[in-house]
Amino acid sequence: MRDFKKYEIWQLGHSLTLQIYKITSTFPKEELYGLTSQIRRATSSIPTNISEGCGRNSDKEFNQFLNIALGSASETKYLLILSKDLNYINLESFEILEKENNIIKSKIYKLKQILIQQQEKPKA
Repeated sequence: MRDFKKYEIWQLGHSLTLQIYKITSTFPKEELYGLTSQIRRATSSIPTNISEGCGRNSDKEFNQFLNIALGSASETKYLLILSKDLNYINLESFEILEKENNIIKSKIYKLKQILIQQQEKPKA
């Protein structure tokens, strides 16, 4: 079993989630059960799925949870765009959060490639 807290992608995902919770606390109250809830769930799903994948027994299962985390990062990207377009977050905040989200997506993808390569290696 892997320790998810040691993975940089988990640390980055957790940090992004904390930032999203902070920034969404300023969203309009009528968005509490709409956009606020949705972007919080999407973002927190990134480190949540990395954590769950780390608890699985194989690289193949871990890779599947990384796929889900990658999908959540893509969902987060759209919800950030929507938040910016609705003027709930300013351009500067959007650019910072989008950059961090893109870094997470890139690192998840790289880890997935490593796991796939390890799966393809012949066992001695």
